[in-house]
Amino acid sequence: MTRRREPVQERSRATVEGILAAARTVLAARGYPGASTNRIAEAAGVGPGTLYRYFPDKDAIVDRVVADVSDEMESRVLQAFLASLRAEDTVRANLEALLDALSADAALLRTLAEHVPGTLEARRAGFARRVDQMLAGVLLTEHGNGDRPVPAMAWMLVRTVEHVTVRWVVEAPDIPRATLLDELTAMIGGYLAPGLSHRAAPHEPPPDEGRGRHGGSDSPTTPEVPCSPDTATDTP
Repeated sequence: MTRRREPVQERSRATVEGILAAARTVLAARGYPGASTNRIAEAAGVGPGTLYRYFPDKDAIVDRVVADVSDEMESRVLQAFLASLRAEDTVRANLEALLDALSADAALLRTLAEHVPGTLEARRAGFARRVDQMLAGVLLTEHGNGDRPVPAMAWMLVRTVEHVTVRWVVEAPDIPRATLLDELTAMIGGYLAPGLSHRAAPHEPPPDEGRGRHGGSDSPTTPEVPCSPDTATDTP
């Protein structure tokens, strides 16, 4: 019995994978509005009836595509994150890994971000929380004995980098990849610079502020108030 069911299950899995692969292609090429179930079925080489046997509607297909794309991006980012810990420039290596992961399916990511932002955002939020924990562990080795709020630092860094990199891929601005990497690396490096306190330093006046014009008095000089014509007194 088991042996007779296995080929059917394997064929079913292959059919589902073919439908999902076709959906990714059609979504990237035609966008969400143009990705009808008929077009997806045609691209997968199956009839509409076969498609509906596994998916009740287009949204069910898209939900599965979002899940698969998110899992793939997470896997690539996590692997690169761990590998980059040995890199000389860890910050830039992580940014490059993130851009590589996001750019691998840039057209598909644009479609999903524009037409199913809620589903995609929910997946990204869960992934961001996991990255928070990993980054916090790394930051603890650098700032664990100081007065920096490590959990807050990790949260801010992950959200900032994620937003900038995702929008760079989705919007495709006229900013070269190298420029983006340079500026993000500089920004993060400055924020993580040793000795940088999260508290604003108290304002200190310039050395001669509050002293007389010739430096002879520590008390501020009372400015002269010009007399108005109504209060001026003529000198006899």
